[in-house]
Amino acid sequence: MQKQRTLAASFSLKGKGLHTGLEIEITFNPAPENHGYKIKRVDMEGQPTIDALAENVASTDRGTVLSKNGVTVGTIEHAMAALYAFEIDNCLIEVNAPEFPILDGSSRFFAEAIQRVGIVEQGAPKDFYIVKHKIEVKDEESGASVVILPDDKFSANVLISFNSPVLSNQFATLNDLSEFPTEIAASRTFVFVREVEMLLQHNLIKGGDLDNAIVIYDQKLPQESLDKLADMMNLPHKQLQELGYVNNEPLMFDNEPARHKLIDVIGDLALIGRPIRGRVIATRPGHKINNQLARLIRKDIKINNIQAPVYNPDLAPIMDVNRIRELLPHRYPFQLVDKIIEIGGNYIVGVKNITTDEPFFQGHFPQEPVMPGVLQIEAMAQTGGLLVLNSVDEPERYSTYFMTINNVKFRQKVVPGDTLILRLELLAPIRRGISTMQGYVFVGDKLVSEAQFMAQIIKNK
Repeated sequence: MQKQRTLAASFSLKGKGLHTGLEIEITFNPAPENHGYKIKRVDMEGQPTIDALAENVASTDRGTVLSKNGVTVGTIEHAMAALYAFEIDNCLIEVNAPEFPILDGSSRFFAEAIQRVGIVEQGAPKDFYIVKHKIEVKDEESGASVVILPDDKFSANVLISFNSPVLSNQFATLNDLSEFPTEIAASRTFVFVREVEMLLQHNLIKGGDLDNAIVIYDQKLPQESLDKLADMMNLPHKQLQELGYVNNEPLMFDNEPARHKLIDVIGDLALIGRPIRGRVIATRPGHKINNQLARLIRKDIKINNIQAPVYNPDLAPIMDVNRIRELLPHRYPFQLVDKIIEIGGNYIVGVKNITTDEPFFQGHFPQEPVMPGVLQIEAMAQTGGLLVLNSVDEPERYSTYFMTINNVKFRQKVVPGDTLILRLELLAPIRRGISTMQGYVFVGDKLVSEAQFMAQIIKNK
């Protein structure tokens, strides 16, 4: 079972803001379990904090901007991508300006600092967003789309396309997050020379220069126009005879612009608040459409606060029915868990197949067979009992007895042919033989019932 992670120590970085031109200091701090990414504006009275979540995105015009209760902070995507790529779940970020520093226009300095201070594992289990079916957002006008497909880990493909003789079509791939530091992090943002004058006139790149962006010269301009742009950016004049890239440093990769778009996709999807198990395919992506997908996933998380476990019937169970009979005293017709498919440090997942021959259907109800809710609770209780027994030596010598059942909710009917997926998780460590648990019952992806339990484990006489 993967655990949550945070930084082993704090680190700070300094640099100019792309949009404000301010000298900015930003500090990344370790945070407790289940904290998530939070950003604190230390330059403001009371040091207000913003949760780095998609619903708090206020603008995607020039980078991703968060805003809540009048507090704004922008240009966050490169730092968010680095935190996500290193699988850090909890971090408190302190910044003394309304945006993050642009640095060299990539995630490189963030990634190097994380590697320098290190990462520590925490006690709480990592809570993934597991993609179970295709999710897609499209922009018909621009041709942009972002698709996310089921997979057993996070990976991403990005395809970009511009009407430009210098930068037309490129693609980049990240097959595993371990590739991020060497293959993706150093890829800088990019801009076309033909866009620079408009950006300067609107004070959108006060802190921009040839060191923190790839500048693409793809349309011939008079030398006087080029000199004017150089003066506006406080740069020396350049004689540009050929179309191409205008930079002090050469490209890091032949497809650096596409790799940078991959950074943006990762940074924007980090705002769903959970690591993703799925493959992202982004065509002509931008912050706007990235955020649309992130908001769609956030909405799904809010509606279904707990995701149904993945059940693959082709995999061998961790406990089969014979092992369960060795641990539980229940027998037909009251054994209500058929197998255990997953056990973690604080959770367990069981399966119960509901057939038309279940004895309770004879009277509940003959014309419309429905599984009694109390038996769904019993199935949860038996599965939770196996979790508790798994925590002791010689579990065959113990039994579990439930003391209280609270907050029971039934959401939809269970009928013959359904397969119940039962997930029980500890709400607190087991102390003095007493455990508290939250139980969920799913049919497919749908939550059908839930309850909280308190149980006691007792040694058999």
